[in-house]
Amino acid sequence: MFLVALTGGIATGKSTVSKVFRENGVPVIDADAIARLVVEPGKPVWHKIKAAFGDSVFHPDSGELNREMLGKLIFDDVEKRRLLNEITHPAIHSVIYKEVIKYFFLGHNFVVLDLPLLFETGVMLNLMHKIITVTCEEDIQLTRLMDRNHLSEADAKKRIKQQMPLEQKCSQSHFVVENSGTLQDTEEQTIKILNVLQDSNQHWKIRGVIFATAAILFSSIAWVLNYKYKFISSN
Repeated sequence: MFLVALTGGIATGKSTVSKVFRENGVPVIDADAIARLVVEPGKPVWHKIKAAFGDSVFHPDSGELNREMLGKLIFDDVEKRRLLNEITHPAIHSVIYKEVIKYFFLGHNFVVLDLPLLFETGVMLNLMHKIITVTCEEDIQLTRLMDRNHLSEADAKKRIKQQMPLEQKCSQSHFVVENSGTLQDTEEQTIKILNVLQDSNQHWKIRGVIFATAAILFSSIAWVLNYKYKFISSN
């Protein structure tokens, strides 16, 4: 099984592309969904955030994380943003790895990882066999973000500038989905990429390496145990 990263800029339309993969039976591991999961009330990350940022970033009635309030708090503060990443990212990555292992044993040829900050963090970059970047025209991205997050034009532009420029992401990707047009156009681009990925035999190579490594490991263990048994018996 090999890993395919799905990334892009904020409000470029990654969810539209991931939906196409899901509808065609490809597992999609969503980092944003996992990020919401690990901060649920009472979980270790929830406690760490509360200790680091106080009660003001939580809804008083439910105890759930107030993502909008936390976002405002770290928006212009690099150190607070770094601290939040140090708290949340290890837990998010841990869940992602567990999900990958699960799908490996379920026999899937490849898995799509929806990673908005793939290039910015660089943590999982070397694990990806292929990278898909979803892009769109700047004015469309800005309008989508303003409408979706109810932001002013100035705040939306700041959010976009916090991420790596889309041109750089596209230049480092194997596939690019241009999502400025119609839904049908985006879906057709995605299906073409899906067909290429399904035709790949990379998953057999990876499984072969894993099984060969496991066979060598078990053989080594068996040899050591057998040697110890003979040594003990001779004495």
